[in-house]
Amino acid sequence: MTNGTTEHREVIVVGGGQAGLAIGYYLARQGRRFTILEAATVPAAAWRTRWDSLELFTPVRYDSLPGRRFPGDPDSYPGRDDVVDYLTGYAREFDLPVELDSRVRSLAGLGERYIVELDDRAYEADQVVVATGPFQVPRTPAIARGLHADVVHFHSSEYRTPAALPPGPVLVVGGGNTGFQIAAELAESHEVHLSIGSRQMPLPQRILGRDLFTFLEATGLMAKTVDSRIGQRLKDRDTLIGSRPRTLRRRHGVALRPRTNEASGTAVGFEDGTSMEVSSVIWATGFELDHSWIDVPIFDEAGRVVHRRGVTDAAGLYFLGLPWLNTRGSALLGWVKDDAQYIADRIAELAAPHPPTDKPSPRTGELV
Repeated sequence: MTNGTTEHREVIVVGGGQAGLAIGYYLARQGRRFTILEAATVPAAAWRTRWDSLELFTPVRYDSLPGRRFPGDPDSYPGRDDVVDYLTGYAREFDLPVELDSRVRSLAGLGERYIVELDDRAYEADQVVVATGPFQVPRTPAIARGLHADVVHFHSSEYRTPAALPPGPVLVVGGGNTGFQIAAELAESHEVHLSIGSRQMPLPQRILGRDLFTFLEATGLMAKTVDSRIGQRLKDRDTLIGSRPRTLRRRHGVALRPRTNEASGTAVGFEDGTSMEVSSVIWATGFELDHSWIDVPIFDEAGRVVHRRGVTDAAGLYFLGLPWLNTRGSALLGWVKDDAQYIADRIAELAAPHPPTDKPSPRTGELV
């Protein structure tokens, strides 16, 4: 137990990224007394750590949080810094109570309430929303430890620009959107190999001159829930948006390799028995969730959160912003608002009645 002070809030939101800000908007409109706790020292921290040239595969028209439109040409694709500016301005626009440098160390039940502990203080909360997102712990395979100290290697979350890599062959490990984008950029200045462990379904960025998500919305695919037949088929299958292995090889000269299964010294081996010498390796191998700090019985035998659209069996405890929390868009910038509003409504049902408020009201744009 922390030796600091303990304050009471109706709602504590853990995580100040897009999910935390979205539900913060709705809680503010309900007039709730709440606080958003963000571990990082700066706003939009998860986006700030992505590579410099990152570009969203969703256009501006689909990138808005509730109450404030994402600025720019609706058919353009925002970059990393555009998202950082938008999220930073969003919190400021609506005067959301975000407390930076506030890493939560534990969450536990306390009678009919919850105790949220930080290093220097604690909060007693009637309800808690865990909005820490899907990008929590970088996943690097154990074989990485076999590489020689002379080989520069790191997780894709640490990649910024090609200039950070020494001359010589580069291996990008991971056949998802991140691996493809980084490989294409590096190919302008390096010999690049991309190791693909499992094939993902490639989808074109644009169809007949219109963005892919226009069709996904029009056909209702973005609204299909995880419980639907098609949702069950898609929830464990990642897709490549705007990238194809053949295009990467022909247009950018990237050599395609099978799954990486060993690393020793300056050599990396693949499952087909071939190997190559590398000067650097980027592990675009995704992230893992970390809910080890939560001491509430809401997990199954495999350690997964048991919930229905973010609502757990522990009254007043919710999750937001996870992939396929409800639909394909649950973890995406422009769709997280749907789950946020749903959870905010569940919070209102459980909480003491509050008069609705028109604040925060947007100074620009319309409600979305």
